[in-house]
Amino acid sequence: MRTTTEPSTEAPGVLETAALLREVTAGLIASDDFDAALDRLVRTVRDAMPGVTWCGVTVVRAGAPPSVAGSEPRLDDLDDVRHGPDGPAMVAIRSREMVWSADLRTETRWRPWTDRALALGVRGVLAVPVDVDDHVVGSINLYAREPGVLTASQQLTAMLLAEHAGLLLGAVRDRSRLAGPADHPDEVRTAGQVIDQAVGVIMTQRGCPATEAMRVLRSASATLAIPLRDVAERLVTSVARRRDT
Repeated sequence: MRTTTEPSTEAPGVLETAALLREVTAGLIASDDFDAALDRLVRTVRDAMPGVTWCGVTVVRAGAPPSVAGSEPRLDDLDDVRHGPDGPAMVAIRSREMVWSADLRTETRWRPWTDRALALGVRGVLAVPVDVDDHVVGSINLYAREPGVLTASQQLTAMLLAEHAGLLLGAVRDRSRLAGPADHPDEVRTAGQVIDQAVGVIMTQRGCPATEAMRVLRSASATLAIPLRDVAERLVTSVARRRDT
């Protein structure tokens, strides 16, 4: 992922970044509702990421209307694709590059988006593209009430966040597709549970975090050309058989 900003030697706080990713994982790993996962994501980021006053997500899906989620409903307008390509979120989605403005009071891009943002009390913005799967892309949009607080540290953290969130949201999409219509809630719960069990098995075997375990599971699904749930069931069953013997 490229960035439109100048390089910096400033490093993000390792503990703070780890805590943020842990919170995001805890909020999304068991979800099978994509829109609910977006709502949980923006609230978690708003509360856990230093310097961020509000958080929004803009999502563009093939064959479906775009989605917007925001930690503050009155700011949803800033993430809305109805305003066309003139705004940080859509620029980030279209260019696949991070978009940053530390102080919107001196910003000359994205008019009249900037005017709306300033009127709502936003002084800084950082939009980072996120890839969910082949059919869904989006942007995580971070907003600050004060100018100059979205720094190089937040940029690096946002890049890690986007990669992490993309994997988790992809898993949510997988579980949602497996669940299908909610006519059989017991089956829906079982699909999510077996995937979570398989993730736990991989984490134990490899000593890796949940996102890496999910990446391994999804890669196996793609390589074998079988549904994610089937891969998870085979793994969980295999482990159970070894324990029984």
